[in-house]
Amino acid sequence: MAAERGSKIDPMHQFLIEPVLGQRWIVGGYDLSFTNSALWMVLTLGALWLFMLAGMKRELIPGRAQMAVETFTGFIQTMLISNIGPEGKRFLPYVFSLFMFILFANILGLLPFGVIPGVHPFTVTSHLTVTGVLAIISFAIVLIVGFGRHGFHFFSLFVPNGTPALMVPLIFVVELMSFLVRPFSLGLRLFVAMTAGHILLKVLAAFVINGVNLVDGANASLGYIALVSIPSFVLMVGITLLELLVAAIQAYVFALLTSVYLNDAVNLH
Repeated sequence: MAAERGSKIDPMHQFLIEPVLGQRWIVGGYDLSFTNSALWMVLTLGALWLFMLAGMKRELIPGRAQMAVETFTGFIQTMLISNIGPEGKRFLPYVFSLFMFILFANILGLLPFGVIPGVHPFTVTSHLTVTGVLAIISFAIVLIVGFGRHGFHFFSLFVPNGTPALMVPLIFVVELMSFLVRPFSLGLRLFVAMTAGHILLKVLAAFVINGVNLVDGANASLGYIALVSIPSFVLMVGITLLELLVAAIQAYVFALLTSVYLNDAVNLH
């Protein structure tokens, strides 16, 4: 990053999906290239696998890794039981995997891998295609559980108890539209939160790099560094810490809303 000229820094370039090593694989007219997005998803899964492997030793006196895994598992299980009831345990493997994947992907995208020459960190959750697919999977599970458990009685979810007969058609349409919007809002919320944070960090980095690249020693340059670059760097540190918190909160919100939607499918509230 330090090698870039501040005037040439593009805050949106970090979201560009490119083939790894610049090689494209075109098969039957389709681009099947292994991209940086796919690479960082694989790295996320690898980091998550190592974390779970280290924490599933089932020792009588658990170590730190085992305690961490058990803490996360217990946290998600408690959330599911409080939102769905005892049947919420059935969804623990999926919701836990969803929460951990989003959490690890968010955090890996914030780590300073850019200090390594040739390495460019990529946040997969900053793309609507990724968050949208996760939301669609959750929505599909809700539909499968809802219709599998209640059949066509699942449609009663869209007509609250006590609704006047005259209002049933209107309320049904409104509730149905609200239900169908859920996957869009679920995926959009995570996408916007991660994208906005990374754009802000990139803009602040541009201010810092502009000052570093002004090496002529002029008073104007020193003034720019003192008034713009240094405050921007301090703000970057604070925003980075805030983004780490946002990374965890967004993973929790995604898992929480998934459990709430599953509760509607199981209990028809």
